[in-house]
Amino acid sequence: MIYKLIHKTQYTYTGNVNSYHGIACVMPKSFSKQKVTNFSLIITPMPDEINQRRDYFGNTLHHFSIHKPHQQLTVLATSLVETRSTVITDLFMTNEQVRRQIQTKLAVKNEVMEYTLPSPYVQWDDEIKAYAAECFSENQSFYQSARQLCHKIYTDFKYVSGFTTIHTPLKTTFYERKGVCQDFSHLAIACFRSLGFAARYVSGYLETQPPPGKVKLQGSDATHAWVSVYAPGIGWCDFDPTNDLVPQERHITTAWGRDFGDVSPLKGILFSGGKHTIKVGVDVIPVTLDEKELLNTF
Repeated sequence: MIYKLIHKTQYTYTGNVNSYHGIACVMPKSFSKQKVTNFSLIITPMPDEINQRRDYFGNTLHHFSIHKPHQQLTVLATSLVETRSTVITDLFMTNEQVRRQIQTKLAVKNEVMEYTLPSPYVQWDDEIKAYAAECFSENQSFYQSARQLCHKIYTDFKYVSGFTTIHTPLKTTFYERKGVCQDFSHLAIACFRSLGFAARYVSGYLETQPPPGKVKLQGSDATHAWVSVYAPGIGWCDFDPTNDLVPQERHITTAWGRDFGDVSPLKGILFSGGKHTIKVGVDVIPVTLDEKELLNTF
């Protein structure tokens, strides 16, 4: 599939912001299942400084600074991305085999160690470990166990927009049995890690469909999150616990890390005494090959 992505974030401040230093993580990744053929980033007001670099996890970041007073900040990212599906029906490795290789093989440990440990937004206790263990008997297929866990979260938890924020503790989501994709991804990662497996947080987009008979509204899409787990000899395998499916062409990856804190689309430091409001609009637009040629220069 080929998609045009439009991700617009707008901050409006009650007073002048005299200086702003920000980091944008909005450029999709290019890797085996996905290729970025065009990308543009327009920041208003125009930054006095802007630099692009790769972070520790291989994500593309744009560091920028605005030194002129302003009352509104707009970050507009536009991308052209090609995705492809992968077919994995099973890994033919048991949970115990996967766990043993992660713990004992040096090459594997070096690649995945940071994804087996607690991180700022992913902690667990005996309750979460017991919840996860129901899906992972020692001789069961690791892939099928991972699918079973994501199905369990999908079944047990209710998607409720606005119920949580990034600061809501994971155990609140666990006890209340509701949250959003970010919460369900953090919970799934905590479950995997609690049992000795490696799991990372993936941020990106998911092409959504309007209700039957309705026209898709501009800006009606949103950012999305899912998880990726490591299988020795195979690599990273994605799972979407929010929708109980294996991500394919309709999932577009922006970044991955230990948890949301590593891949936040936009964060910064500003110098101002006022409050602010934020508005985010996302469009995931399928395009044809002919349209792609026209869009190669935005």
